[in-house]
Amino acid sequence: MIREEVRFGEAEYVDQILHGDNVQVLSSLPSEVIDLSVFSPPYDGIRDYNSDWALDVIGLGRELYRTTKDGGIAAMVIGDATKDFAKSLTSFRWALDWCDHCGWRMFETCIYQRAGNPGAWWNRRFRVDHEYIMIFLKGGRPRHFDKSKLMIPSKHAGKIYSGTDRLTNGGTRQIEPKEVNAMKCRGTVWPYSTSNTEGNRTKLRHPATFPDKLAEDLIGCFSEPGDLIADPFSGSGTTCVMARNAGRRYLGIDVSAEYVSIANERLVNETQLRMVQ
Repeated sequence: MIREEVRFGEAEYVDQILHGDNVQVLSSLPSEVIDLSVFSPPYDGIRDYNSDWALDVIGLGRELYRTTKDGGIAAMVIGDATKDFAKSLTSFRWALDWCDHCGWRMFETCIYQRAGNPGAWWNRRFRVDHEYIMIFLKGGRPRHFDKSKLMIPSKHAGKIYSGTDRLTNGGTRQIEPKEVNAMKCRGTVWPYSTSNTEGNRTKLRHPATFPDKLAEDLIGCFSEPGDLIADPFSGSGTTCVMARNAGRRYLGIDVSAEYVSIANERLVNETQLRMVQ
């Protein structure tokens, strides 16, 4: 006898922080219901989460791909540990595994530049002040992309720009004089103060967090009001809180009951607890 697969109903996973293994939880969701995922996975044993849970990178990639809509995005904040003077390359292996074995394409890789306490002095290597924001795409093009709120002031705003432009064939062409715009594209380097400077004691009960503004920016760029935003490593609940405050629906998953409690506490204390219909 073939056992019929059981899928969660929408009320069971929308606007919920679910306690459990992310691959198992996602396997219970219908296909193509998630618009955007924003998350930071545990990597390289940098933090102690008091758990023997094992991360299934390929399984997560496949289930998140299945449950994401065509044109949906999965944005992952990740870094690499250093051991014996060499980087772990975890971030690069993750990207290749997801693109080679799970169906995802790499839309872009941005740099999260951490502008916080410089920490200890490093005598034998560079101080690490960045992580990667790996932006994976399902399908041909993002279903939503609006970087208008990510623009930054132009250094030379108002000045008249002219000169030559290099062509792909090695030649040049003259550029018509034009005024430099007041704002310009942020580009692929995104500077933020570290989460430790946000002063949120509830959030900092989790050992590894990323800035609220980082999640807010990704949600604003790659989703619309009413979309479902997921975080398969919900942790302190930053993605879910920012999604709620932006008028999106949310789905958080975490293997730790303690962190599910922290995330729900933040949702009560830091959101307007309303939805845009």
